[in-house]
Amino acid sequence: MTPLPMSVISGYLGAGKTTFINQLLAGDHGLSLMVLVNDFGAVNIDAALLASKDDDTIALTNGCVCCTMGSDLYLALGDALDRRPRPDHLIVEASGVADPSRIANAARAEPDMRYAGIVTLVDGQEFDGLAHDPLIGPQVRDQVARADLVVMTKQVSDKLETRLNELTNAPILRNPDSAAVLELVLSDPVPATALDRVGTHPDYTSWISEKLTNIDKAALHQALTRRPPGLFRVKGCVVDSAGAAWGVQVVGQNIEITPANDAGALALVGIGLRGRVDLAEVEAWWASVIKSDH
Repeated sequence: MTPLPMSVISGYLGAGKTTFINQLLAGDHGLSLMVLVNDFGAVNIDAALLASKDDDTIALTNGCVCCTMGSDLYLALGDALDRRPRPDHLIVEASGVADPSRIANAARAEPDMRYAGIVTLVDGQEFDGLAHDPLIGPQVRDQVARADLVVMTKQVSDKLETRLNELTNAPILRNPDSAAVLELVLSDPVPATALDRVGTHPDYTSWISEKLTNIDKAALHQALTRRPPGLFRVKGCVVDSAGAAWGVQVVGQNIEITPANDAGALALVGIGLRGRVDLAEVEAWWASVIKSDH
């Protein structure tokens, strides 16, 4: 059989990887795409948020891919290769804290797979602050440096593009349309070989709550603006007193609470650096939210 091409979708927490993959899944390409989702945290929220989730979606749930190389990833890759009919293209959504080169190098180790590139998404609203953070900065810059294609999301500018050009020689897309994305991500040309060198990342921690019913949307938004410091990323789904489901996406100072078609597995996950997040403080904060809504 022709080797199965594998692309890695990378980018720091909240950069827009799930939205980007949804564009690929919905594109007019006629290909059978298979998606592997790796999420940092106890519940695989990203898999629940994917617009297309069925037997062609496999979830890797026990942590950062770069820390679980031995079993989970290779078992999932083997499953992809064993499927009949085999998919036309494999897409791995890396955890926001993962080293994409570790994942990409797995394709190099498998003779029946072909490395098809790393796509790194960059959140224009948050990148400057993240890139200059003494702990997070090296990891964020490294994700860009390892990319074969960089896609700017949310807020683009000439200043940001100049900054990214200092970190990578890869093409940089700003506000790309779906056709351009499909052509670059799913086309046959093979990008540069994945780096052998792999990086490290700071120690992250996650918090999860499944007490998410009878939540008032306005009160939730206010609570998220005063969440404990260090809780950089929050995502999941809650239900209000009328039974309506709301999707929650928080990245830095950006807070979005939007209608959700399907509540799925109700859960809210928060992620931050271990040294900057006090889980007891987070629990107390969320307990006050739950109390105020009941």
